[in-house]
Amino acid sequence: QVHLAESGGGLVQPGGSLRLSCAASGRTSSRYAMGWFRQAPGKAREFVAAISWNSITTTYGDFVKGRFTISRDNAKNTVHLQMNSLTSEDTAAYYCAAKITASDSWYLLRSEYEYWGQGTQVTVSS
Repeated sequence: QVHLAESGGGLVQPGGSLRLSCAASGRTSSRYAMGWFRQAPGKAREFVAAISWNSITTTYGDFVKGRFTISRDNAKNTVHLQMNSLTSEDTAAYYCAAKITASDSWYLLRSEYEYWGQGTQVTVSS
């Protein structure tokens, strides 16, 4: 079992930045790919970014357009999402997710992830 806890959300003005963190506990000795998803009110949960267990590969949703960076520190069992140039369209609850895997892959689909955090709210507003 892997437990995930997100932090770093909050209220930020348009054009601002936030750094989200996801701390993993429990079965952290296993290799696992990580992903970030988000869900705005009335919308489906959508893919934001993903990273392989060894940080070799990363991928992002089309809407990111170079504004976000996913990274991880396996020594600290944490994953980060640096978000820059935020707009009101980025307002959503952000969730991190983990998939136990030994491959150098990232994963796009919600159904591929086995563990989820409770989410952290990001609100972009002036």
